[in-house]
Amino acid sequence: MIVVVFRAHRTEAGDGPDYYAHLARMAEIAVTMPGYISHKAYKAEDGERLTLFEWDSEETLRDWARHSEHVEVKKIGRDRFYADYHLQVCTVIRESKFNRA
Repeated sequence: MIVVVFRAHRTEAGDGPDYYAHLARMAEIAVTMPGYISHKAYKAEDGERLTLFEWDSEETLRDWARHSEHVEVKKIGRDRFYADYHLQVCTVIRESKFNRA
């Protein structure tokens, strides 16, 4: 499994309706892509945003990264929505789960 850690600070436009429209469209596409497992977003007290993505392989993640609409929206994000970001692509080495139920 591949985990993508995306940390970012947004611009003012990055907290507006245009951003959220693009975000909704990207989520709509991502969940239909082969290899997509999940994504969840968090916001820290200092305003930094964190999104964790899970993909089943590097190849399926690469397909998402090259998806034509995603490529366009990434450019818009750099131009308008993000003050900065840091992206890490990680391979899961070990996994452990617990469920009391």
